[in-house]
Amino acid sequence: MTSDTRGWTVVCPLTRLDLGRGVAALVDGVQVALFRTAADLFAIDNRDPVTDAYVLSRGIVGSRGGVPTVASPLHKQVYDLRTGDCLDLPGVAVRWHQVRCRAGLVEVRLREET
Repeated sequence: MTSDTRGWTVVCPLTRLDLGRGVAALVDGVQVALFRTAADLFAIDNRDPVTDAYVLSRGIVGSRGGVPTVASPLHKQVYDLRTGDCLDLPGVAVRWHQVRCRAGLVEVRLREET
């Protein structure tokens, strides 16, 4: 993985991401879960805040009311892939990150912890 001066890190070619599935990547020391849906790319922290296990990349990708989601593979809490908010437990969230595809390469820019 390579980073540019604006904080974007090349993670992988877009062709390595399967539709409707997640993959884990290490970006500047942070485990990130990447997801490719028919409509977009998403990146969130891979750590499930309910269990503290790094498993969200193995979650079930879907949608709820038109919102792209991933369900934790452990206790099935559902997270909004756009915002990281847990749709089942108010006040629980995972950090989301910026993600883009440039020249066929998926790039991630980490957001600061809040």
